[in-house]
Amino acid sequence: MKTNPRMILVFAAATLAVCGGAGIPLAHAGQGQVLLPDESTAKANKIMQQAVQALGGDAYLNLRDVTCTGRIGQFDRNGQLTGYGKFLDYAKPPFMDRTENLPQHNEIDVFNKDTGWNLDRGGVSDQPQSAVTDFQEGVKKDLDYLLRRGIHDPGMVIRYDGQDVVDLKEADWVQLIDPDDRTIRIAFDSTTHLPLRKTVESRDPKTRTTVSELEYYSLFFPANGIQTPKQVTRARNGKTTLQIFYDKCDYNTGLSDSLFTKQALDDWYAKLPNKDKYHDKKKKSGKDQDSDSSKP
Repeated sequence: MKTNPRMILVFAAATLAVCGGAGIPLAHAGQGQVLLPDESTAKANKIMQQAVQALGGDAYLNLRDVTCTGRIGQFDRNGQLTGYGKFLDYAKPPFMDRTENLPQHNEIDVFNKDTGWNLDRGGVSDQPQSAVTDFQEGVKKDLDYLLRRGIHDPGMVIRYDGQDVVDLKEADWVQLIDPDDRTIRIAFDSTTHLPLRKTVESRDPKTRTTVSELEYYSLFFPANGIQTPKQVTRARNGKTTLQIFYDKCDYNTGLSDSLFTKQALDDWYAKLPNKDKYHDKKKKSGKDQDSDSSKP
């Protein structure tokens, strides 16, 4: 399950060694019951183990690759919908991702660990470092990454954060605090144990202001023994930034690592028809001019 096709896609304040149980607020388990730090951690871990089983158990934990198609809604800075586009996304979690526009396949973003490339009608180019950094940060906050790997980080603080009603469903909240000083809260359905929403609070490195991110999950469907949310919605500081509607997901189809390389994009670009490319033209003055600088 992926939450950012462009990506695509663990959190915050101190380590257990630093906290040592002191100064950590006691968790409320409901009906006036207060949990000690060790009890809080044990309860939170149990809830997340139940979630892993609900999401597919061993099949979910041992996922090797995923291929999804769907629609993605883009929003402007004011949270207003600007349009929808179809996409095809390949991934080998956690650090390989390739997203293509449909049906043209002439806009492709690839990320592979600490590097990445973009294919558009002008050719293949390196992803800017800011995009690579955003991708890596997105992985660390990704729900699947957290449940499969992040919660086992020795620097992760884990505790139960109480009961609530989320989307008209009884839910249990778990709070995670990662070594990068991000605070993550995840709400799990108390009956199905599936995730309902995730919140992330962090500090913008440039402005030093608090950034609040929210992610909703709904309409889970089974695919190859793994439960996948059909709809994922994201918001940042109260404004919707992204909506993903998955049509289909296939898991463990044997994707090759070579799919996530610059060579793969160079080979793909060479096969694109001329109408899906544009080339630089020289003016008489010697200056460059694109024959068509617009993108689909």
